[in-house]
Amino acid sequence: MLSEKFGGIVPSDLESLQLLPGVGRKTANVIASVVFNKPVMAVDTHVFRVANRIGLVKNAKTPLQAEEQLTANIPENLIARAHHWLILHGRYICKARTPQCTKCGLTEICKYYIKSERT
Repeated sequence: MLSEKFGGIVPSDLESLQLLPGVGRKTANVIASVVFNKPVMAVDTHVFRVANRIGLVKNAKTPLQAEEQLTANIPENLIARAHHWLILHGRYICKARTPQCTKCGLTEICKYYIKSERT
């Protein structure tokens, strides 16, 4: 399809990227952000978990809801970097099963930490 429909050139827009077999919204956002430097937020499990725990999103039940809230509230020039910051924070500090809150510098603003300290 890449050869036939796009002349062998990887498209830069999300809609065209998602036409490619195996490319969903998250992958399209990663390609658009990393390869084409577009201000889009790929929301994987780490980004979704961290954004909800910290309170960067409000009542986001789906990755798309989280993506929309994050891109609406993060300055355009920081979105690509913020994506990587959230992923790394989720992998190494705000882990799914055993969050490392004692190593985190965001506990003063983290909704998850504040709530867990009260219980």
